Amino acid sequence: MTEHDCIFCNIPDSAIVAENDLACAVRDNAPVTALHTLIIPKRHVADIFETSAEEREAIHQLALQCRRSICEHDPTVEGFNYGCNVGQAAGQKVFHAHVHLIPRRAGEGELATTSHPFPQ
Repeated sequence: MTEHDCIFCNIPDSAIVAENDLACAVRDNAPVTALHTLIIPKRHVADIFETSAEEREAIHQLALQCRRSICEHDPTVEGFNYGCNVGQAAGQKVFHAHVHLIPRRAGEGELATTSHPFPQ
């Protein structure tokens, strides 16, 4: 994928809900929950491991800003899922780095669980 055909390199200004010099935030067009937000570096890189330390900090600062905004907008939000998929096998669908900020509310159901990393 090149910058020319990348949907995240061609986000219309009207879709941006927050931004800083190195990243922008948009609502996910197939949200897991209401206000599901994507935080995207402005530079085209395939995954989060290709971002610079400055880009990762910009993404994190935008996540904090979006988290505050979401909580102010919807007081029923009690938690968040915050992370990214890297590679097709992990579920990445758009090969431009992005982080999911997914608001969670009571009663939405359980998330898939992973095995405990330590013996019980």
